[in-house]
Amino acid sequence: MGLVRLRVRELTAEKGWTLKELSERSGVGYSALKVYARSPGLATVDVTALHKLAQTFDVLIEDLYEIVQE
Repeated sequence: MGLVRLRVRELTAEKGWTLKELSERSGVGYSALKVYARSPGLATVDVTALHKLAQTFDVLIEDLYEIVQE
């Protein structure tokens, strides 16, 4: 199974937001965002959260993650 890393920390910093602000803007739980921001690789990700984050950051879903292990 592959692993992905979400670019939450980088995109949040580009906007000048905190994770708490991102949670409020996106509707994604703060605890989930902390995991996404800190994890070097995730095997599973909530697709609904990806959709919300992509809308909030105004990016494509593909721009939210990078594959770290195939």
